[in-house]
Amino acid sequence: MCQACNYTIHSAQHHFGWDNSFAPAERVEPGATILFNCHDSSAGQLGPSSTVADVTSLDFGRVNPVSGPIYVEGAQPGDVLKVTIGDFTPQTQTGRGWGWTANIPGFGLLADQFTEAALQLWSFDPESMAPALWGKEGRVPLKPFAGTIGVAPAERGLHSIVPPRRVGGNMDIRDLNKGTVLYLPVEVEGALFSVGDTHAAQGDGEVCGTAIESPMDVVLTLDLVKDSPLRMPRFTTPGPVTRHLDAKGYEATTGIGPDLMSAARDAVSGMIDVLCASRGMTAVEAYMLVSTCGDLRISEIVDMPNWVVSFYFPRAVFE
Repeated sequence: MCQACNYTIHSAQHHFGWDNSFAPAERVEPGATILFNCHDSSAGQLGPSSTVADVTSLDFGRVNPVSGPIYVEGAQPGDVLKVTIGDFTPQTQTGRGWGWTANIPGFGLLADQFTEAALQLWSFDPESMAPALWGKEGRVPLKPFAGTIGVAPAERGLHSIVPPRRVGGNMDIRDLNKGTVLYLPVEVEGALFSVGDTHAAQGDGEVCGTAIESPMDVVLTLDLVKDSPLRMPRFTTPGPVTRHLDAKGYEATTGIGPDLMSAARDAVSGMIDVLCASRGMTAVEAYMLVSTCGDLRISEIVDMPNWVVSFYFPRAVFE
């Protein structure tokens, strides 16, 4: 229970897609602190006892539910919604935090290479948030955040939740975690803010299409910045953003060429090859693992005609 929270948005108060005609789950004054009970990205279709068969039968009309929407009194188009991100508390099964990572056919950076469904289930201590175990050796450091966080777009009608938008949404930015302040451009009266798709950990890029997808309770404070137009979301972090991964250094692979997407694919494929050779895991296991903790970075984008993308894998996972 959040003692400082003014409101609670229960798990039943969620929706699929963005639509500025949705009735608000709550109306709040600027400065309100709200506890959101967020589903995992499968909306409960996957759980701690799921199998690969459950991945193949996912109903994609019920993915990425977001809790809300919240009508912020006084919010008008042209304003900015200031979102101060507070605590993340894992929802537990038999006293343990849990999550899942899947290779979903047709989805992910290397979807053409990985065409069969696969599933990794995770269990972790919700109090200590110690690294989650991967097999007998691996330990993935945790850094909870909300993958989908945004406000309703001005365009009428129902819009898919899957692609990110200028008003936020499914941005999957790992650094939108505790202490970060996010600024979102308001396009409709009341802003109509929603949040969901909580993750226990993710690498920058979320390359296989999923992270450690984990249901969590999230505390956020919503405020308004008036008369300060913003074209796209921006955010401020409270400090370093990779200290949970940095301790042992990194293995890194690169992709080089005239197309950033191809270079990113080459960099990730290279790391999959490294892990298969050094750790004896299957390619799809390596693909899912790096999605939870490996980082894609644009290392160089000025020396035409070729650009450099690097993929960093934290050695702390195995050391």
